[in-house]
Amino acid sequence: MSKLELLALIEERKRRQARRKMDRYTAYPKQQEFHHLAMRERLLMASNRFGKTECGAAEMAMHLTGRYPDWWQGKRFDSPIKAWAAGVTSETTRDVVQDKLIGPPDREADWGTGYIPGDAIGGTDRARGIANALDTVSVKHVSGGWSSLQFKSYERGREKWQGTGLQVVWFDEEPPMDIYTEGLTRTNETGGIVYTTFTPLKGYSDVVALFLGDQVTGASRGYVRATIDDALHLDAATKATIIASYQPHELEARTQGLPSMGSGLVYPVTEASIICDPIPIPAHWPQIVGIDFGWDHPFSACWLAWDREADRIYVTKEYQEREATPIIHAAAIKPAGAWIPVAWPHDGLNAEKGSGRPLMELYRAQGLAMLSEKATHPDGSNSVEAGIADILDRMQTGRFKVFSTCAKVLEERRTYHRDKGKIVKERDDLLDAMRYGVMMLRYARTKPSHTAVKLQPMGIA
Repeated sequence: MSKLELLALIEERKRRQARRKMDRYTAYPKQQEFHHLAMRERLLMASNRFGKTECGAAEMAMHLTGRYPDWWQGKRFDSPIKAWAAGVTSETTRDVVQDKLIGPPDREADWGTGYIPGDAIGGTDRARGIANALDTVSVKHVSGGWSSLQFKSYERGREKWQGTGLQVVWFDEEPPMDIYTEGLTRTNETGGIVYTTFTPLKGYSDVVALFLGDQVTGASRGYVRATIDDALHLDAATKATIIASYQPHELEARTQGLPSMGSGLVYPVTEASIICDPIPIPAHWPQIVGIDFGWDHPFSACWLAWDREADRIYVTKEYQEREATPIIHAAAIKPAGAWIPVAWPHDGLNAEKGSGRPLMELYRAQGLAMLSEKATHPDGSNSVEAGIADILDRMQTGRFKVFSTCAKVLEERRTYHRDKGKIVKERDDLLDAMRYGVMMLRYARTKPSHTAVKLQPMGIA
């Protein structure tokens, strides 16, 4: 074989390898976790540079072709499918989604170097008005038929998302809620799947709330969160450079995949600076429970332990339940220590409709050590902003820690924000309970040696 023939063979091998990118896809552990979620609606909420679009494109190519790797445990389609893949605008759909799936939009000779193998691409229809953009692609399925892929964008509105039934919809970047709902509707009649890949820069949006909030419905939705540390292709130096390039208010979203409210956060601190692993509570540390009453919105309780020597507060335990009676809530709170004083807000003085007794007395009757007065600061005031300022100061100076087991407290902190200077009263029940406990920290107690002794001093009735 001549040198020229050998070079030609090498070039042909490179060309064929370039057109089988899907075969070289090796999913990171977090990507595999996402692929394997056995749910109809899935979200990959990841840091920048993690590879979320690569993940989404690789999965779409597998469904379109029916070519699944040996390690695949997720949803399979044994026959051709109809699918949509979408980005924010027609241009970003072309430059990102189309590029990942098909190849460079401006080099038709290289179409087939994306995740859809070149030998599986059939006919292509170009989009109108957008240079080098494709509208629809036919993809050969291993069963013998042809799958259909159409590229979409959010900018054209919900009406453009109405149409036929689909087996797969992929949203690359976060869609508006009405677009997401319309895309999901397209899969209702087929029992198909919808998956979404984005960095949560819009904070605790309606779409994020579907997966993280109170609207989660059993096994129908699931999500995976991936951080920059899960991006195995980045070395430590590269990660440090990337992290240093971000603004403080967007750091957690871009590096940890955590929903951020940007510069409007009430507690603008990194989660890493306040979270800690659970530790045994020394007997000489006083404790207190803060509660926030609720029915339609959840009743919430936060347990606080106070290291007086360091003047550091630890949030050690949380409880939250909606539409339950004082008997139920008290039964959930007492096992942690019926002797622990309970701080409560002003609405505890409101009369309960059935008995006419103040709400806080109903809880006292169930054996909780309710403080004798509503939560106030030492000067007798009950300013919300003063309480927030105290907690924020403690967070910023390392004197406020939250056990990693208090997942809901941490979740509320991530999205607790202001709009035009005013605190948005949504999903903040545990944070309110926490604040009441801090306000009444002066009444925190250590566990008495004889718990049967009735507690009277320090403001407890």
